[in-house]
Amino acid sequence: MPVFWIIIALLGLAAVGFLLGRRNALSSVEGNPTLLHSRPNYYGAGVALSALIPALFVLAVWLFVQPLLIDTRVSGAIPADAIPEGSTLGLVMNDVQRLASGLEQLQEMGRITGREITDLTTDGDIRARLGEIGFALGSDVRPEVLDAARQFRTLESTGRLFMTIVALVAAVAGFAINLSRVHRDKRARNQVEGVIKALLLASACIAILTTVGIVLSMLFESINFFRQYPITDFFFGTQWAPNFRGNSDLGIIPLLWGTMYISLIALLVAVPIGLFSAIYLSEYASRRFRAIAKPLIEVLAGIPTIVYGLFALLVVGPMLRDYFAQPMGLGNSGSSVMTAGLVMGIMLIPFVSSLSDDIISAVPQTMRDGSLGLGATKAETIRQVVIPAALPGIVGAILLAASRAIGETMIVVLGAGAAARLSLNPFEAMTTVTVKIVSQLTGDTNFASPETLVAFALGLTLFVITLGLNVIALVVVRRYREQYE
Repeated sequence: MPVFWIIIALLGLAAVGFLLGRRNALSSVEGNPTLLHSRPNYYGAGVALSALIPALFVLAVWLFVQPLLIDTRVSGAIPADAIPEGSTLGLVMNDVQRLASGLEQLQEMGRITGREITDLTTDGDIRARLGEIGFALGSDVRPEVLDAARQFRTLESTGRLFMTIVALVAAVAGFAINLSRVHRDKRARNQVEGVIKALLLASACIAILTTVGIVLSMLFESINFFRQYPITDFFFGTQWAPNFRGNSDLGIIPLLWGTMYISLIALLVAVPIGLFSAIYLSEYASRRFRAIAKPLIEVLAGIPTIVYGLFALLVVGPMLRDYFAQPMGLGNSGSSVMTAGLVMGIMLIPFVSSLSDDIISAVPQTMRDGSLGLGATKAETIRQVVIPAALPGIVGAILLAASRAIGETMIVVLGAGAAARLSLNPFEAMTTVTVKIVSQLTGDTNFASPETLVAFALGLTLFVITLGLNVIALVVVRRYREQYE
């Protein structure tokens, strides 16, 4: 049974538990709720949570542990001589899992039966069948990979069956035990509030665990990449020329240069305009003008990035080429760093403006009154009192804009092109790290090759850069927060 239907069944059981728990609680006091320790709804909620939470816990643990167990079982059955030279067992298992996923999609779409999967061969038959649903394989399927994929699917379906049984048994057991303990003196409210508190704590930990999972997933694949490609050539190489036939140049320097160059231009556009508009809206604008202007600025944040990319391709790029690049002899292409930077800067204006406006407006009025009372002008008050007091929030807004600029893809693809080069000319086409991550993971690629695995090393590098920006911002925020608190 798919996980979706298991959850639907659990929710239905929880709803029944709520009604029965509430009814039994009222029955224990002959319909007089004032004799109960807690309100009737707490008794129903206790039964519902007892049915729902153990089963969901079983599902969560099973979904986490099962892939590890299956991976260990299948990888242990792959002979050492089945691993190609220059590859690893982990990379072979990636091919196995990808093939198993493709076979699962074929069967779910009714294009193949379980019997036909057993009879599939590796002489082009399987690639043709997967190609019918648009599922591309990076390389030819070896017999041992196909056999391992079949075993992977068998273990996965068996594990799914056991997961369903165990989850339903846990739900029914929790349901029955809690329902049998419903009585007038039971502290149902305390029980429910304790469970809710534990759920809130678990929710607070999700962000931390998600970050750890993202880092580990990129780290392990990056290690596989550096086993095949020298780490010094990656971090210090000045040439980016991937070639899936081998002898690739995968230096990250041109990509980092394009990323930082475009992001710098975007911030040079977004930060002054966004900050100045925030100061005007919070300190000078009338309420009527602010009520109109602020929503209009925030509309920019809701425009899809592909629309900005088309705007860069069709309007900004040709304009910069015709009126600036060609007359000054700096280039003849509409795709350039300046094109992507300007359009990206426009996109980032609401990130800086809206957040900075809220932070500046939150500065206590007493600080403004004190400065004005000492004889300072309004401009001096804004410059020497309001902005320093609001600086932690402003730094946060700029950091958010910088992270957004570094991670942008569509505007760069359409506005700056895909050329990896080192140049100071802002009217030349360049590219960024995120664009190359997409290009290396798109199409008919071999997941075990360094040309594909380099995407994870690029992603990990971006993560470290963003983390560094956060650390710098925290230092600035802490310094000024201590000064003005």
